[in-house]
Amino acid sequence: MKIISILVPKGDVALSCIEGSFTVFNKVNDFLTGMGKPALFKVQLVGLTKEAEVYHRLFKVYPDLVLKDVKKTDLIIIPAVNGDMEKVVALNAEFIPWLVSQYHAGAELASLCVGSFILASTGLLNGKKCSTHWQAVDDFRKMFPEVNLVSEKIITDEQGIYSSGGANSFLNLILYLVEKYAGRDMAVFSSKVFEIEIDRDSQSPFIIFGGQKGHDDEPILKAQAFIENNFQEKISVEQLASMLAISRRNLERRFKKATSNTAVEYMQRVKIEAAKMSLESSRENVNEVMYKVGYTDTKAFRNTFKRITGLSPVEYRNKYNRENIAAF
Repeated sequence: MKIISILVPKGDVALSCIEGSFTVFNKVNDFLTGMGKPALFKVQLVGLTKEAEVYHRLFKVYPDLVLKDVKKTDLIIIPAVNGDMEKVVALNAEFIPWLVSQYHAGAELASLCVGSFILASTGLLNGKKCSTHWQAVDDFRKMFPEVNLVSEKIITDEQGIYSSGGANSFLNLILYLVEKYAGRDMAVFSSKVFEIEIDRDSQSPFIIFGGQKGHDDEPILKAQAFIENNFQEKISVEQLASMLAISRRNLERRFKKATSNTAVEYMQRVKIEAAKMSLESSRENVNEVMYKVGYTDTKAFRNTFKRITGLSPVEYRNKYNRENIAAF
């Protein structure tokens, strides 16, 4: 039997991460016993104290065990905890050495959404891939530059350390773990019962690009503002460098350091974000939107759009345009 330990952290916890994980694994047990098979999971809640944690002023979660009582576990689930992430990590610092020791003793670790901040604080993710909520990527990169953040991914699997993308995509990771432990058939059955889309591997369609402004490099902030105000035009890196009176090489280096994108990548993301908004809300066809955001090459526009969003422009329009949705 696999022992699954779901942490009961302190702070503004996303209660759905605790409840959802607890429910799915226990329901798999119900499905198995209903088929005449033995239950596979023992699910327990683990806290820093036996006292109930009160979330959102209304909901109490009572841990089954405290850290010192856990002799062995096979999988540890780290729920999302919202707020100032440095304070979140400090508030839950007692979990960190325990997570490290359990991992070295053979336990696997899984972070849900911004639970990645607690997981990354262990140092176990250094040099490994990790995902998190797309809104938290700037803060994550600042706090954990040694981690290979792949924010477009729904699931990462790195030597027994797992992470999920944002919000309800944690359920895709739970299904992934169900498949690993209970098999593909049980994962498919669970996906149908809970109506969770199985094998979803990208959160790119959900990302809203707002520009990475959480830095203090004034010339780069000016370059970003210029790009955002003139995205319909053809802007070159040389033009930006000349405008800021710095060399192209210096601009590229500073731009990448400040935003985690090259200047060209930033221009592309601004254009594609504008295109997404038009495809969502207007009656313009794909070519009209393409020209509106400054592209003239149809193939280049489609390839860039799909690389950034995970969908073609037509697929995106069909999925998110208000009039298309109302027509069904």
